Amino acid sequence: MSSGYLERLFGMSGQVAVVIGGTGVLGAALAKGLAQAGATVVVAGRSPEKGAARVREIAELGGRAVAAQVDVTRRESIDGLLRHVLQTQGRVDMLINGAGVNSASAYFEVKDEDWDRVIQSNLKAVHWGCQVFGRRMAEAGGGSILNVASVSSHLPLSRVFAYSASKAAVVNLTQNVARELAPMGVRVNALAPGFFPAEQNRKILDPARVEKIMAGTPMARFGEPPELVGATILLLSRAAGSFITGATYYVDGGFTAMRL
Repeated sequence: MSSGYLERLFGMSGQVAVVIGGTGVLGAALAKGLAQAGATVVVAGRSPEKGAARVREIAELGGRAVAAQVDVTRRESIDGLLRHVLQTQGRVDMLINGAGVNSASAYFEVKDEDWDRVIQSNLKAVHWGCQVFGRRMAEAGGGSILNVASVSSHLPLSRVFAYSASKAAVVNLTQNVARELAPMGVRVNALAPGFFPAEQNRKILDPARVEKIMAGTPMARFGEPPELVGATILLLSRAAGSFITGATYYVDGGFTAMRL
Protein backbone atom coordinates (compact mmCIF):
# COMPACT_ATOMS: atom_id res chain seq x y z
CA MET A 1 0.00 0.00 0.00
CA SER A 2 1.54 3.29 -1.08
CA SER A 3 1.96 6.31 1.15
CA GLY A 4 0.07 8.28 -1.52
CA TYR A 5 -3.02 6.16 -0.94
CA LEU A 6 -2.87 6.74 2.81
CA GLU A 7 -2.43 10.47 2.20
CA ARG A 8 -5.56 10.51 0.05
CA LEU A 9 -7.43 8.53 2.70
CA PHE A 10 -6.38 10.38 5.84
CA GLY A 11 -4.61 13.54 4.66
CA MET A 12 -6.02 16.98 5.49
CA SER A 13 -3.82 19.30 3.44
CA GLY A 14 -5.58 22.51 2.43
CA GLN A 15 -8.27 22.10 5.07
CA VAL A 16 -9.01 24.24 8.12
CA ALA A 17 -9.88 22.63 11.44
CA VAL A 18 -11.22 24.52 14.46
CA VAL A 19 -10.60 22.87 17.82
CA ILE A 20 -12.74 24.43 20.54
CA GLY A 21 -11.08 23.43 23.79
CA GLY A 22 -7.76 23.10 21.99
CA THR A 23 -5.89 24.68 24.88
CA GLY A 24 -6.58 21.72 27.20
CA VAL A 25 -4.57 18.52 27.47
CA LEU A 26 -6.78 16.34 25.26
CA GLY A 27 -7.76 19.16 22.90
CA ALA A 28 -4.10 20.02 22.37
CA ALA A 29 -3.32 16.43 21.42
CA LEU A 30 -6.14 16.45 18.87
CA ALA A 31 -4.99 19.81 17.47
CA LYS A 32 -1.43 18.52 17.07
CA GLY A 33 -2.67 15.38 15.34
CA LEU A 34 -4.77 17.32 12.85
CA ALA A 35 -1.87 19.66 12.12
CA GLN A 36 0.46 16.73 11.50
CA ALA A 37 -2.14 15.34 9.08
CA GLY A 38 -1.79 18.58 7.11
CA ALA A 39 -4.64 20.75 8.36
CA THR A 40 -4.32 24.36 9.39
CA VAL A 41 -5.60 24.32 12.96
CA VAL A 42 -7.37 27.09 14.83
CA VAL A 43 -6.74 26.45 18.53
CA ALA A 44 -9.70 28.03 20.31
CA GLY A 45 -9.99 28.52 24.05
CA ARG A 46 -10.42 31.06 26.82
CA SER A 47 -6.75 31.63 27.59
CA PRO A 48 -4.64 33.57 25.05
CA GLU A 49 -1.49 32.43 26.85
CA LYS A 50 -2.39 28.74 26.58
CA GLY A 51 -3.47 29.23 22.98
CA ALA A 52 -0.14 30.80 22.07
CA ALA A 53 1.71 27.97 23.82
CA ARG A 54 -0.22 25.32 21.87
CA VAL A 55 0.49 27.12 18.59
CA ARG A 56 4.22 27.12 19.39
CA GLU A 57 4.10 23.40 20.16
CA ILE A 58 2.41 22.69 16.83
CA ALA A 59 4.91 24.87 14.97
CA GLU A 60 7.78 22.95 16.55
CA LEU A 61 6.28 19.78 15.06
CA GLY A 62 6.17 21.41 11.63
CA GLY A 63 2.43 22.09 11.63
CA ARG A 64 0.39 25.20 10.92
CA ALA A 65 -1.79 26.70 13.65
CA VAL A 66 -3.21 29.95 14.94
CA ALA A 67 -4.85 30.76 18.26
CA ALA A 68 -8.28 32.30 18.81
CA GLN A 69 -10.24 33.19 21.92
CA VAL A 70 -13.70 31.82 22.60
CA ASP A 71 -16.02 31.65 25.59
CA VAL A 72 -18.30 28.66 25.01
CA THR A 73 -20.80 29.88 27.60
CA ARG A 74 -21.77 32.71 25.24
CA ARG A 75 -23.34 32.03 21.86
CA GLU A 76 -22.16 35.37 20.52
CA SER A 77 -18.58 34.33 21.25
CA ILE A 78 -18.99 31.19 19.12
CA ASP A 79 -20.55 33.33 16.37
CA GLY A 80 -17.53 35.62 16.64
CA LEU A 81 -15.15 32.67 16.41
CA LEU A 82 -16.70 31.58 13.12
CA ARG A 83 -16.45 35.13 11.72
CA HIS A 84 -12.82 35.32 12.81
CA VAL A 85 -11.96 31.97 11.19
CA LEU A 86 -13.61 32.95 7.91
CA GLN A 87 -11.91 36.34 7.89
CA THR A 88 -8.45 34.93 8.59
CA GLN A 89 -8.58 31.50 6.96
CA GLY A 90 -11.29 31.90 4.34
CA ARG A 91 -12.97 28.59 5.10
CA VAL A 92 -13.76 26.00 7.76
CA ASP A 93 -13.84 22.27 7.01
CA MET A 94 -13.77 20.64 10.43
CA LEU A 95 -14.87 21.45 13.97
CA ILE A 96 -14.11 19.72 17.24
CA ASN A 97 -16.41 20.64 20.12
CA GLY A 98 -13.99 19.71 22.90
CA ALA A 99 -14.45 22.23 25.71
CA GLY A 100 -15.89 20.93 28.97
CA VAL A 101 -16.03 21.16 32.74
CA ASN A 102 -16.87 18.79 35.57
CA SER A 103 -18.15 18.91 39.14
CA ALA A 104 -17.94 15.99 41.55
CA SER A 105 -20.18 15.46 44.57
CA ALA A 106 -22.65 13.07 46.13
CA TYR A 107 -26.05 13.28 44.43
CA PHE A 108 -27.88 14.98 47.29
CA GLU A 109 -25.12 17.60 47.42
CA VAL A 110 -25.28 18.62 43.76
CA LYS A 111 -25.79 22.39 43.63
CA ASP A 112 -27.96 24.03 41.01
CA GLU A 113 -25.20 26.43 40.01
CA ASP A 114 -22.77 23.55 39.43
CA TRP A 115 -25.35 21.60 37.44
CA ASP A 116 -26.13 24.63 35.26
CA ARG A 117 -22.44 25.40 34.70
CA VAL A 118 -21.69 21.86 33.53
CA ILE A 119 -24.74 21.62 31.26
CA GLN A 120 -23.98 25.04 29.78
CA SER A 121 -20.36 24.23 28.92
CA ASN A 122 -20.70 20.56 28.01
CA LEU A 123 -24.03 20.44 26.19
CA LYS A 124 -25.40 23.82 25.25
CA ALA A 125 -22.02 24.92 23.90
CA VAL A 126 -21.86 21.78 21.75
CA HIS A 127 -25.32 22.59 20.38
CA TRP A 128 -24.19 26.13 19.60
CA GLY A 129 -21.02 24.89 17.91
CA CYS A 130 -22.96 22.43 15.78
CA GLN A 131 -25.55 25.01 14.84
CA VAL A 132 -23.21 27.91 14.11
CA PHE A 133 -20.48 26.00 12.28
CA GLY A 134 -22.84 23.39 10.84
CA ARG A 135 -24.88 26.07 9.08
CA ARG A 136 -21.75 27.46 7.46
CA MET A 137 -20.58 23.99 6.41
CA ALA A 138 -24.00 23.25 4.92
CA GLU A 139 -23.88 26.50 2.94
CA ALA A 140 -20.41 25.54 1.68
CA GLY A 141 -21.56 22.07 0.63
CA GLY A 142 -19.82 19.94 3.24
CA GLY A 143 -17.80 19.57 6.41
CA SER A 144 -17.32 17.43 9.46
CA ILE A 145 -18.02 17.96 13.17
CA LEU A 146 -16.68 15.90 16.05
CA ASN A 147 -18.26 16.26 19.49
CA VAL A 148 -16.33 15.03 22.51
CA ALA A 149 -18.47 12.73 24.64
CA SER A 150 -17.26 10.33 27.36
CA VAL A 151 -17.47 6.75 28.62
CA SER A 152 -20.02 8.19 31.05
CA SER A 153 -22.29 8.74 28.05
CA HIS A 154 -22.79 4.98 28.11
CA LEU A 155 -22.22 3.81 31.69
CA PRO A 156 -23.06 5.56 34.98
CA LEU A 157 -20.14 6.85 37.01
CA SER A 158 -20.49 7.87 40.64
CA ARG A 159 -20.29 11.48 41.82
CA VAL A 160 -20.34 13.12 38.36
CA PHE A 161 -24.08 13.34 37.72
CA ALA A 162 -24.27 16.57 35.72
CA TYR A 163 -21.20 15.62 33.69
CA SER A 164 -22.58 12.17 32.84
CA ALA A 165 -26.00 13.61 31.95
CA SER A 166 -24.40 16.22 29.70
CA LYS A 167 -22.22 13.67 27.90
CA ALA A 168 -25.11 11.24 27.38
CA ALA A 169 -27.02 14.12 25.85
CA VAL A 170 -24.06 14.94 23.59
CA VAL A 171 -24.32 11.45 22.07
CA ASN A 172 -28.06 11.88 21.47
CA LEU A 173 -27.55 15.39 20.09
CA THR A 174 -24.83 14.08 17.77
CA GLN A 175 -27.17 11.46 16.34
CA ASN A 176 -29.98 13.93 15.79
CA VAL A 177 -27.79 16.62 14.23
CA ALA A 178 -26.08 14.00 12.04
CA ARG A 179 -29.47 12.95 10.71
CA GLU A 180 -30.45 16.56 10.05
CA LEU A 181 -27.24 17.61 8.30
CA ALA A 182 -26.39 14.46 6.32
CA PRO A 183 -28.39 15.55 3.22
CA MET A 184 -26.39 18.80 3.29
CA GLY A 185 -23.03 17.01 3.13
CA VAL A 186 -22.11 17.60 6.77
CA ARG A 187 -21.09 14.64 8.92
CA VAL A 188 -21.41 14.73 12.73
CA ASN A 189 -19.85 12.13 15.03
CA ALA A 190 -18.81 11.79 18.66
CA LEU A 191 -15.54 10.70 20.25
CA ALA A 192 -15.91 9.12 23.70
CA PRO A 193 -12.63 8.98 25.60
CA GLY A 194 -12.16 6.72 28.58
CA PHE A 195 -9.91 7.79 31.43
CA PHE A 196 -7.11 10.08 30.36
CA PRO A 197 -4.84 12.39 32.40
CA ALA A 198 -6.88 15.52 31.65
CA GLU A 199 -7.35 18.38 34.09
CA GLN A 200 -10.87 17.28 35.04
CA ASN A 201 -9.81 13.75 35.93
CA ARG A 202 -6.92 14.94 38.05
CA LYS A 203 -9.37 17.01 40.11
CA ILE A 204 -11.77 14.20 40.93
CA LEU A 205 -9.72 10.98 40.99
CA ASP A 206 -8.28 9.92 44.33
CA PRO A 207 -6.22 6.69 44.69
CA ALA A 208 -9.22 4.57 45.70
CA ARG A 209 -11.22 5.75 42.70
CA VAL A 210 -8.29 5.13 40.37
CA GLU A 211 -8.00 1.58 41.69
CA LYS A 212 -11.68 0.92 40.92
CA ILE A 213 -11.32 2.35 37.43
CA MET A 214 -8.27 0.23 36.68
CA ALA A 215 -10.14 -2.86 37.89
CA GLY A 216 -12.84 -2.09 35.33
CA THR A 217 -10.45 -1.34 32.47
CA PRO A 218 -9.20 -4.46 30.67
CA MET A 219 -6.02 -2.68 29.54
CA ALA A 220 -5.45 -1.67 33.19
CA ARG A 221 -4.01 1.76 32.52
CA PHE A 222 -4.95 5.33 31.69
CA GLY A 223 -5.00 6.38 28.06
CA GLU A 224 -2.40 8.75 26.68
CA PRO A 225 -3.74 11.82 24.83
CA PRO A 226 -2.07 10.93 21.48
CA GLU A 227 -4.06 7.68 21.51
CA LEU A 228 -7.16 9.72 20.64
CA VAL A 229 -5.67 11.08 17.43
CA GLY A 230 -6.21 8.06 15.17
CA ALA A 231 -9.94 7.88 15.82
CA THR A 232 -10.21 11.65 15.44
CA ILE A 233 -8.55 11.66 12.03
CA LEU A 234 -10.69 8.74 10.90
CA LEU A 235 -13.92 10.46 11.91
CA LEU A 236 -12.98 13.86 10.48
CA SER A 237 -11.20 12.83 7.28
CA ARG A 238 -13.08 13.31 4.02
CA ALA A 239 -12.13 9.99 2.45
CA ALA A 240 -11.66 7.52 5.29
CA GLY A 241 -14.70 8.76 7.19
CA SER A 242 -16.86 9.67 4.21
CA PHE A 243 -19.69 7.24 5.12
CA ILE A 244 -19.49 7.62 8.91
CA THR A 245 -22.01 9.90 10.56
CA GLY A 246 -24.05 9.73 13.75
CA ALA A 247 -21.49 7.37 15.27
CA THR A 248 -19.91 7.39 18.72
CA TYR A 249 -16.40 5.93 18.93
CA TYR A 250 -15.19 4.79 22.34
CA VAL A 251 -11.46 4.98 22.99
CA ASP A 252 -11.37 3.61 26.51
CA GLY A 253 -9.10 0.59 26.89
CA GLY A 254 -12.13 -1.69 26.95
CA PHE A 255 -13.93 0.06 29.83
CA THR A 256 -17.36 0.09 28.16
CA ALA A 257 -16.94 -3.57 27.14
CA MET A 258 -16.26 -4.69 30.71
CA ARG A 259 -18.93 -6.70 32.49
CA LEU A 260 -18.71 -8.55 35.79
